[in-house]
Amino acid sequence: MSPHETMTEPGRRQWWRFARHAVEMAVSMVVGMVVLEPVWSFAWPGLADNLTAHVLVMATDMALGMGLWMRVRRHGWAYVAEMSAAMYAPFVVLLPFHWAGALSGMALMTAGHVLMVPAMLVAMWRRRHEHGC
Repeated sequence: MSPHETMTEPGRRQWWRFARHAVEMAVSMVVGMVVLEPVWSFAWPGLADNLTAHVLVMATDMALGMGLWMRVRRHGWAYVAEMSAAMYAPFVVLLPFHWAGALSGMALMTAGHVLMVPAMLVAMWRRRHEHGC
């Protein structure tokens, strides 16, 4: 499409469906963290002191919140698994740098969360047909 052309109505609807799905996933991830963090704080009082465990538990909380919402929206298990993997992948890639001392805990936490977004968008784009795009 040239810069002077406008997006067609069906294209605009597809883009909004994709954007809405991305927002739903982000909200469900936050809900998962907010709801499950108190459970972990009670069950594992020293969790925050173990950064490796902490980031993996946080990814789990986000994956559970997101996966639950995806199942409510009737997405298939394979898509849920791919989106859940997007929560873990940045930390799996970055943790060795943290263990080697090349990445601070704050940098690990920040980069891991920032990199989740493109990882999630890649998984969503691969299965865009599942949400009408």
